[in-house]
Parts: sequence; structure tokens; C-alpha cells
Amino acid sequence: MKKQLKQNWKLFLIASLTLGLAPFKPPHIIGKLKWIAGGNAFSGEQAMQFQDWFDVLLHGSPWLLLVVSAILNFSSLLVKNDSE
Repeated sequence: MKKQLKQNWKLFLIASLTLGLAPFKPPHIIGKLKWIAGGNAFSGEQAMQFQDWFDVLLHGSPWLLLVVSAILNFSSLLVKNDSE
């Protein structure tokens, strides 16, 4: 699993730039993150529904995988450089 996360960084980058940003004007994930950060996502008349949370998961998962892959790759580089 860890090996696959490290090796598939190109796939995660492509998925982040396509699925993660779609629709592109403005990027959908940015609007959802602003909604969550604004505090209105959890209560009130404009609270997020299930489909909105699913949308965050759908558009956010490629970014999460890309970040995890980058951390694993950079940490292995640091460990390799420390051992030399």
C-alpha cells in the first residue's frame, strides 16, 4: 500500500488537476472549503447536506492522496540522505 502511494504520484497529480478542480471556474472544492471554513456548513439554514459532504469527499480525495504521496516520497528522500 505504501509503495503504491509513493509510486502513483503522477496519477494523483492528474486526478487532482482534473477531478479535484472540476468545474474549473471557480474550482468547486474551493467553494466547499470556504463554506466549511466559514462555519455555516454545520448549522443554520444553509447547512451542508449529505450531497455536499460527498462532493467534498469526491473533489478532495485526489488532493489528499497527492499530499500523502508527496510526504512519503520526501520522507524517503530525507531518510536516504541521512543514511549517506
